[in-house]
Parts: sequence; C-alpha cells; structure tokens
Amino acid sequence: VSLNWMLYDFGGREAGLANANALLEAARATQDATLQDFFASAAKDYYAAQAALGELQAAQDVEAMTREGMVAAQARADKGVAPITDALQAQTQHEQAVFSLTKAQGEAQKALGTLASDMNLPPDVPLEVPPVTAGAMTGKAFSEPVAQMIREVGDAHPSVRAARAQYEAAQAKVSQTRAQGLPNISLVAKYSQNNQPQSLGLGLATFPATGHEAYIGVQVSIPLFEGFGRNYQIDQAKAQAERQADAVDEAKQKVALDVWTSYQTLTGATQNAQNSANLIDIAQRSYEAARHRYDAGVGNILELLNTQAALASAKQRRVQALADWNDARVDLASKLGTLGREDLPGS
Repeated sequence: VSLNWMLYDFGGREAGLANANALLEAARATQDATLQDFFASAAKDYYAAQAALGELQAAQDVEAMTREGMVAAQARADKGVAPITDALQAQTQHEQAVFSLTKAQGEAQKALGTLASDMNLPPDVPLEVPPVTAGAMTGKAFSEPVAQMIREVGDAHPSVRAARAQYEAAQAKVSQTRAQGLPNISLVAKYSQNNQPQSLGLGLATFPATGHEAYIGVQVSIPLFEGFGRNYQIDQAKAQAERQADAVDEAKQKVALDVWTSYQTLTGATQNAQNSANLIDIAQRSYEAARHRYDAGVGNILELLNTQAALASAKQRRVQALADWNDARVDLASKLGTLGREDLPGS
C-alpha cells in the first residue's frame, strides 16, 4: 500500500481547475450561441410562413377585386355603354391576378412545409398559422435606447462570454504551465509485507520467511534543467492568452456593430410598416371611389384598372413591410442574445 498526497505545487492544481472551469463555461456559452442561431432560424421560418399566408390572402383579395371589376366591365359592354376593350382589359387584369394567386398558393405551402420540418414534423402536416397581417401592431416604442443595448450586449452576449471564458482559460494555462516547472512538495507513505519462502541457494531447501517495509515522509521534487523547454511553453501559453484577449475585443466590437445595424434596420422596418398601413388605406379609398364612378357611368376603365393595380401593390407592400418588420425583430433579438427569453424588440 502506498500513498502520495500533494501538499504544495505553487498553484498548479488551482490553475488547472480554473482552466477546466473556464473551458466548461466557454462550451456552455457556445452552446447558448448555437441555440440562439437555431431559435432565430425557426422564428424566421415561422414569420416567413406568416408572410406567405399574408401574400396568399392579399392575392385572394386582389383576385376577388379584379373579378368584380371584370364582371362590371362585361355588364357595361353587354349593355352597349362601354366598348368591348373595357371588358377585355378587365379580363386581362383578372387573369394576371389568378396567375399571382396560383403562385402565392404554392409559396404558402412551401413555407408551411419548411416550418413543419423545423418542428421535426413531416412537411405535409397541416399547420394553422395566422397571416402576417392578422393583428399586427407595429407602433410600440423600443423599451431601451440603442446605446444601452450595445453596453449590455458587450457583457451578456453568448459569443462574448465564450471569448472571455477562453481568455480566462488561457490565463490559467499560463499559471499552470509555470507551476509545472517549479518544485512540489508531497506527503508520501508506504507499507509492504512479504511472506514468500526463502532459500539459501539453488537446489537447497526453502524455509518460511516474512518481511515488511514501512515509511512515511515528505518528498520534495525539484526540476533542475529541462533544456529551456519550460520557458518556451510559458511563452506559448502567454501568446495564446494575448490572442484570446484580442478575440474578446473583436467579439465585443462585432456584437456592438451587429446590434447597431439590426436596430437601425428594425427602426426603418417599423416606420415602413406604419407607412404601409397608411398606403393601403389611401389605395383602398381610391379604388372604392373609382369603382363607384365606374358603376355610375362617369368613370373609365383605365381609372378603375389603375386603382385596382395600386391597391394590389399596396396590399403586397403591406405584407412585405410586416414580414420585414418581424424578420428585423427576430434578428435584433438574436444579436442581443435574448431570443426566447423575452418579448421581441419593438413589439
């Protein structure tokens, strides 16, 4: 039985433990950053499905609107109060709307299939997702200024935490490498017993014998010369620590720029979402006025078709603006490292 208990090694064990703990924290932070990316991808696919359904709803509205215009133009042409070209132009616009509707249906199904795949479901599983235009409220102000966001993300973002943990691990590695080249003091103890028979010579009779050995003491190990290899290892560990320090600064700079860019994108998307609501309101009123004028016989087909096209464009812009707004919110939350922990920015 032998015992060897390290009493003192100039902090080598503590440095090794600190290195392991820092690497564990870096792994956890990296896992957190990976989850943030996954959450962002799934959230964007969800909003993409909402946008596709919003496009489908808008296409259905446009198809119904152009069909009504086509019926009205055909009725006037049949009565002889409008030329046949009015009916043909209205029919052309309706066929274009049907074409867009068919395409929107396919895009919606593809987006739903992608979302189902993100949920580890077969792509043909029916999903109930509200259109992007349903209940959209984009007027809420941001909860905190961008300068505060940048300050907070410089400390809390998973990529920064991972880089900082790697730097702490590198520092601990320097201390550990240095301590390995210094003396260490150990408590040593040993006890052994031997009861093998003994003989005075080859071919002579054996006789019983017992023996034992026991000691306890303090052992001091002093490295004398390693060919300067230890110095090279320490220099290498220091260089690695310096590189990790630069990596921390780079990570902070990157997340700060990412937050700034995403914040500005979300600011513009929020404003455009509000502008699109105004645009669609004006286009809707313009179309209704043109429709009433045409039904009353004081308007012409070009006025009606132009307002139909303007309203269709406004509906598409509304859907796209809301899709951009949702995408920008997810992106900012991802850049802040808070996705899945709180409400999305600007909502």
